[in-house]
Amino acid sequence: MARARAHGDRTAVVEPGGAFTYRDLLRESREVAQKLLSAASGLVDPSGGDLAEARIAYLVPPGFDHVAVQWGIWRSGAVAIPLAVSHPPSELAHVLDDAEPAAVIAHSSLADRLRPLATDRGLATFDATGLGAGGVEEARGGAGSASSGSEAGFNQAGLPSLPSGRRALMIYTSGTTGLPKGVVTTHANVEAQVGSLVTAWEWRAEDHVLLVLPLHHVHGIINVVTCALWSGARCQMLPRFEAVETWERLARGDLTVFMAVPTIYVRLIRAWEAAPSETRERWSAGTRTMRLMVSGSAALPVRVLERWREITGHVLLERYGMTEIGMGLSNPLRGERRPGCVGRPLPGVEVRRVDEAGRPSSDPTVPGELEVRGPGVFAEYWGRPEETASSFRNGWFRTGDVAVEEDGYYRLLGRTSVDIIKTGGVKVSAPEVEEALREHERVADCAVVGVPDPEWGERLCGALVRRGEGPLDADRIRQWARQRLAPYKVPKQLVVVEGLPRNAMGKVQKHDVKELFTSEDES
Repeated sequence: MARARAHGDRTAVVEPGGAFTYRDLLRESREVAQKLLSAASGLVDPSGGDLAEARIAYLVPPGFDHVAVQWGIWRSGAVAIPLAVSHPPSELAHVLDDAEPAAVIAHSSLADRLRPLATDRGLATFDATGLGAGGVEEARGGAGSASSGSEAGFNQAGLPSLPSGRRALMIYTSGTTGLPKGVVTTHANVEAQVGSLVTAWEWRAEDHVLLVLPLHHVHGIINVVTCALWSGARCQMLPRFEAVETWERLARGDLTVFMAVPTIYVRLIRAWEAAPSETRERWSAGTRTMRLMVSGSAALPVRVLERWREITGHVLLERYGMTEIGMGLSNPLRGERRPGCVGRPLPGVEVRRVDEAGRPSSDPTVPGELEVRGPGVFAEYWGRPEETASSFRNGWFRTGDVAVEEDGYYRLLGRTSVDIIKTGGVKVSAPEVEEALREHERVADCAVVGVPDPEWGERLCGALVRRGEGPLDADRIRQWARQRLAPYKVPKQLVVVEGLPRNAMGKVQKHDVKELFTSEDES
């Protein structure tokens, strides 16, 4: 918070409701912390002077209130658990059951969704709306402040001084292969993740970033909001992504940084292509003054990168990260950004590739699993000590992603459990096949999966989304693919779908894609 105090009256957050300074954030987050501390006797044992890593879940839409609540939880000594505003009650219930928080905080616009779940579990519920007007305080009778600015162990704001090794954040993974699990990072982990990106991407106080990403994921929380506020920059938050609204905001020409997932760039491209020529010119012109545009959280199709460059003049900076490590690899801010590659290790991050026995690979052309080590790597999976232990090998985190190196740049081949398909004794990269299929003029998008097969072990199957009107002949696509892929890489079965199942961050839910084929087999 010392960095925020140094930025004082600079604008920190802009939302539809107005603009707020760093001083506003410090004041409101202090009130949130003090009100949580005043209720400490009803939440945890307050004898230590803070909330002692009690877990606090919060459901607050993107904006000033969201950041103030997160900072307030941190300043009280608790662990912040952001909940997804897009999730149905069943998924929110899973997080509450797994994390077992001491309390929940809900924005008034979302309280009806969260309050019944909290009541069923006997959780204290706080109102995040109108923080300075006592929204949080209304949930509990004051038990007296647990802090005093003159006592040892408290900072000048009268709040606990916390060691950096304390737990700070619990983000639930997207759950593409199973139920989401809580990834716990400490304050030191968060600082290392942010410091690495601020250095590599040259964040500065003059930056102005637009947030269109959800704030229950590392991409929005760390890469956008925390990096911006660490640097004294301005973060404008839209309540949700909408292509035309985003283009209109980009067109104003005062933004310097933009980060999104490939799905968002695809939708922006479609909106641009559907707009009148004069609108296209105005939208494209607005991006010319920007210094950095980043893509991540899912593989960036080369065709999308090239089309975005045609429209805006920007070569998207593709990077690689996970909830467990923050960001690990990145194409350079200054220098060659290679299509299809996720770059080189970021500052403070060590990366290696290993074979199936865990031996470091000396041949960059041989696929190997990525392992990562560094101060930004997470502390634990909440309540899963065995899974935590099995995720590390001699101090290296096992990402489950397979890659090769090309002149020092890493190129991902896919996940060991999802995207690396072993068929007929040969390993096939699903992203490689997907990239080839997207080259067909009638294929807008696709997902390739491995389906259990008694003859092949796994057979390649693919779901296609058509481009344009009219039917899409799957058999003709297979014939076309045979001219571009080795025979064993051509999917043995293709189906046409209206859209691919995706999670909140745009990642394809491949277990749902598999069901398109496994259910057919069972019938």
